[in-house]
Amino acid sequence: MMPLRRNMRGITLIELMMVVVIISILAAIAFPNYQEFSARAKRNEAKAALLQIATNQERFYLNNNTFTLDMTALGFSADPFTTDTGSYVIDVTSADATNYSATATYLLGGSEAAKCLTFTVDGRGAKTSGPEGDCWERTR
Repeated sequence: MMPLRRNMRGITLIELMMVVVIISILAAIAFPNYQEFSARAKRNEAKAALLQIATNQERFYLNNNTFTLDMTALGFSADPFTTDTGSYVIDVTSADATNYSATATYLLGGSEAAKCLTFTVDGRGAKTSGPEGDCWERTR
């Protein structure tokens, strides 16, 4: 007969399964929060670019007495401009001597497209978004 060890080392299968369950619960809570945080950051990037367009359009108007469709004339690297994360494409969709309209359109699809597919700002300061309509103010 072999003598029983009194000081066994290691972990049991039950202990290992408890650790797996705890990690799964934490991941189930953290992942949706991470996704929402990431979506908010992308929205903020699009809003910042549109507000920069608004500022640069006003500067352009002061110098030329008209608004422009040319994003490169507004200081952007391309026309249309894609945000750094590649989530939104931004373009001035209409412009004349009295008004302009700039739109950011979400490119990636998924649940974010169902919430905040587009952001628009015009020369009168009107901000619209869709399809839900509150994306300029949305914090969650």
